[in-house]
Amino acid sequence: MSAATLPDHIRRPHVRLFQMMGAQHNGQQVVVLRDPMALSSQMMAVPPQAVMVIQQFQGERTIEEIASGLKAPDSAPFIELAKRLDEVGLLWGPTFERLEGELKAKLKETGYFPAGGTQQPTPDQIRGALAGWLAQTEDPELDGSPVAIVAPHLDYPRGWPNYAAAYRCLDRCETPDRVVILGTNHFGIGDGVVLTELGFETPIAMVAPDTKVIDRLKALIGDAGFVDQLDHHAEHSIKLHLPWIQHRFGDVPVVAALVPDPLVGMLAADEKRTSTTQFLDSMNEALDAVGGRTLFVSSADLSHVGPQFGEPRPVDAQRKVDVERVDRDLMAAYLSGDPDVFLARARETRNPTRWCSIGNMHAVLALAKPSAVEMIDYRQACDEQGNCLVSSAALALMG
Repeated sequence: MSAATLPDHIRRPHVRLFQMMGAQHNGQQVVVLRDPMALSSQMMAVPPQAVMVIQQFQGERTIEEIASGLKAPDSAPFIELAKRLDEVGLLWGPTFERLEGELKAKLKETGYFPAGGTQQPTPDQIRGALAGWLAQTEDPELDGSPVAIVAPHLDYPRGWPNYAAAYRCLDRCETPDRVVILGTNHFGIGDGVVLTELGFETPIAMVAPDTKVIDRLKALIGDAGFVDQLDHHAEHSIKLHLPWIQHRFGDVPVVAALVPDPLVGMLAADEKRTSTTQFLDSMNEALDAVGGRTLFVSSADLSHVGPQFGEPRPVDAQRKVDVERVDRDLMAAYLSGDPDVFLARARETRNPTRWCSIGNMHAVLALAKPSAVEMIDYRQACDEQGNCLVSSAALALMG
């Protein structure tokens, strides 16, 4: 098939956001491409040099133009690469739309997002791990009960000390009527606040949505807050907190929302998506109308530095010191308890170490309206090679 007769989405390919992982195949180095939204279970391995070609697939130039620009003698390998990307749903176009539609239909039928992963722990295993980590964590001895906590969304092996530090703050809390969990949309499509009316499966049990609050939100903001709810399917920032909440409080319903970075503007203010301001106003109104006790959880990692995040040099001892200095400067603004003070400082510094959760941290201050914010712990997780450092904190927002 000549390039001129190809479907337009292949002839002028536009690649979706993807994740890359290094691997070995038959003794050769390859790059494995994965759809972060997990629309398809298939992954795709390519030679490292193919990544440079794929990055040219931005929907603006044809296959022939891309091949010519890279001084390639033949566009056939580029066509084959585009077709393979399309097969696994990594190109915008009809294949992506079909996979998206199939997943939406499946989720609507089941009513919940699956836990994900191929080897889930048993309920006893996950409860044992959480209980063990909490037992290793000191009582923060707070005066009163928090109305909200900030804890990481790192994987448990790296992040458990701050998960446990935050959730130990809830030792003397009464079981709330609901938990509002605010996460970060790492790889989804939505550029506004993304809510969901679906529940979540965890290794322990099903987590039900708080339908009373969610129905109120839908009445206030319509479908704009839910149009991208598929973004929750493979997003980890909400799901990693659910077992902790179940372990602490049992069967309590949740309202889950992914909050965008306020330092990055929405693509269009056309009411097709929900802004953070609209979300905060609507959430306050919905919670006031429904009543009861709400616990807020901000699922937040802080700095992301090192070669894995595009920095040229590995993380060394001095870089760790510099990162902590930046973290504590912005954290000082957060500890004021004033969402406007925190956001102003984030804008002023331009987030030099890539805090990924400024949006939901700001939102939880605005919703919880704390009288004080207590820092319980601060940690840096860094691999031995210095490729990746992610910092996090455990915070208690007091009523």
